[in-house]
Amino acid sequence: MKKKRFLRGCLVVCLLAVLVLGSRLFLMVLNREPEEVQKLRENEVSQTDGNHQEYYFSLLDDEEKRGYREMLEGIRARKEEFYLTISADETVDRVYHALLKDHPELFWVHNRNKIYKTTFGESDYCLFTPGYTYTDEEVSEIEAAMEAACREVEGIIPDDADDYEKVKTVYTYLIDNAEYAASEHDQSIAGIFWKKEAVCAGYAGATQYLLENLGVPCIYVEGSTQGSTEGHAWNIVQLDGEYYYVDATNGDQHEFLEGDAVQIEEHKTILYDYLCPFPEEYEKTYTPSDEFAIPDCTATDKNFYVLNNGCFDTYDAQKLYEYCQMRLNNGAAVVRFKFSNEEAFQAAYDEWITGEKIQDVARYYMSLYDLNQVEYHYGILDNMKTMYYMF
Repeated sequence: MKKKRFLRGCLVVCLLAVLVLGSRLFLMVLNREPEEVQKLRENEVSQTDGNHQEYYFSLLDDEEKRGYREMLEGIRARKEEFYLTISADETVDRVYHALLKDHPELFWVHNRNKIYKTTFGESDYCLFTPGYTYTDEEVSEIEAAMEAACREVEGIIPDDADDYEKVKTVYTYLIDNAEYAASEHDQSIAGIFWKKEAVCAGYAGATQYLLENLGVPCIYVEGSTQGSTEGHAWNIVQLDGEYYYVDATNGDQHEFLEGDAVQIEEHKTILYDYLCPFPEEYEKTYTPSDEFAIPDCTATDKNFYVLNNGCFDTYDAQKLYEYCQMRLNNGAAVVRFKFSNEEAFQAAYDEWITGEKIQDVARYYMSLYDLNQVEYHYGILDNMKTMYYMF
């Protein structure tokens, strides 16, 4: 009988064999399966599970799907150990990863816990022993916070909202109600809803959890970041039959502002650049893990700037100035716009930032509000070809 330990890191679960034990069951000597395993093999494998979309479940083969359902049942019941009708390291690993990506609500096994797998010779089943993070009392508190968040989000979504509006609402809700911070809870939605802080895994899991509650197709994705040894997690949503990236983690940053503007509380603005970003821009920085196939994101119709007429294919100083006037006339304190290509972005940067043409907009702002002076700050997202001005 072999007992193996699995260690879950920040984003990627690695399977590590750590020790070998002696015989556990006399039945193994007789080459007979335990009765519990025989019954598991007789169970019908459900292809759906409530309102959970289970994208990764759909990618598994029949053997893996059976193991997935067995693992899901055991973890939901918080069993200390239970049998699975799978045993190969790569199979258990793949099923466990798929399960956690599909079910963010299983937060009690999603925060750097050790889990174990006990095998029996050449038998094609194992004894699975997950490690749990929270007490029953803490689980109840966290689930109450999760439910409260669902009700709060539902309460701020208009009755006639389409799926894009729901995605945008969830995106802004998480950014407004959580902080990016590392902690012992940062890898799960417990960090977001219970402690109001997490890292990317918590943001992506919370996005998926809230959107599933709203019936919007949403996939949890994990991968790597260019130029960094740290991993990253984000989401893919389906809107009008097309797939788009959504990254609430990166939407929750204001360090891009120049000078001391970052210290000004009212300048903590939401970055909509990561709400349905242009795929080619996003993919220059983030690459998904190759463990599972994910849908291709190619559409740009739901990009925030495209929808709000703030994306420019060419640089036209007068046209851009008129756009800024329109935003200010509508009461905006933040003017933001982007360019679809590097040439147009650079031309705008040279005149508006280096040449300080933004002062024309500042003077218009003063005339609009009958001011003698105004302080403004700017921010640049080079990777998204975006400029922000805050008055």
